Amino acid sequence: MNGKVAVITGASRGLGRNAALHLARQGAGVIGTYQRNAEAAQSLVDDIAQAGGRAAVLELDIARSDTFAAFADALCKTLEDTFERENFDFLVNNAGIGVHAPFAETTPAQFDELVNIHLKGPFFLTQTLLPYLHEEGAIVNVSSGLTRFALPGYAAYAVMKGGIEVLTRYLAKELGPHGITVNTIAPGAIETDFGGGVVRDDHDVNQFVAQNTALGRVGVPDDIGGAIAAMLSDGNRWMTAQRVEVSGGMFI
Repeated sequence: MNGKVAVITGASRGLGRNAALHLARQGAGVIGTYQRNAEAAQSLVDDIAQAGGRAAVLELDIARSDTFAAFADALCKTLEDTFERENFDFLVNNAGIGVHAPFAETTPAQFDELVNIHLKGPFFLTQTLLPYLHEEGAIVNVSSGLTRFALPGYAAYAVMKGGIEVLTRYLAKELGPHGITVNTIAPGAIETDFGGGVVRDDHDVNQFVAQNTALGRVGVPDDIGGAIAAMLSDGNRWMTAQRVEVSGGMFI
């Protein structure tokens, strides 16, 4: 991956941060996005720099598609100033939030927020950045194990992720002539602060997940960051339009 550059949304924490660190260790430059926590984002840049890599961060509200053109301008400037490039090689659509609400109690406001962040945002951000994605580049869209198995309270969230999986197949078809691969990674339950940190911090939830996972434990960010890096590796160029679940065998 030496000389390649990855753009990762939501890279200041959780799975996005871990993926950035894995890619940087393998020689890729990283441009991460953050929404509010500039300090955490800068710490990612510092950690990568201390390890001998190159990284930059840019502010982005994935729910605001009207800001994407300005973000693309900032991205181009960063590519030129930091990486001496006019384009990038990998896009990881990772940024997201967790909403837990029973179907009967889900509000239009919650639904619209999930649409903007998990479906409309990745759709139009990818569209906006496509002119700057290198031929024979790669896109990884982050979905969820919840599109395969159902847990009460995640109907709206899972619907958005199901849409991302369909979008992945269409992008793979339309971008294939340019040598661009597009795949989905679907994590299982992971110990992060996502969704208020319930999987990480609630003992009962943690044990429930572990007992229903073939490998006998809850996932950690390293399980997913490493998988994303593997999906973007040079040896994975012949895989496209695929949903890869990385859940440790949850609910099989």
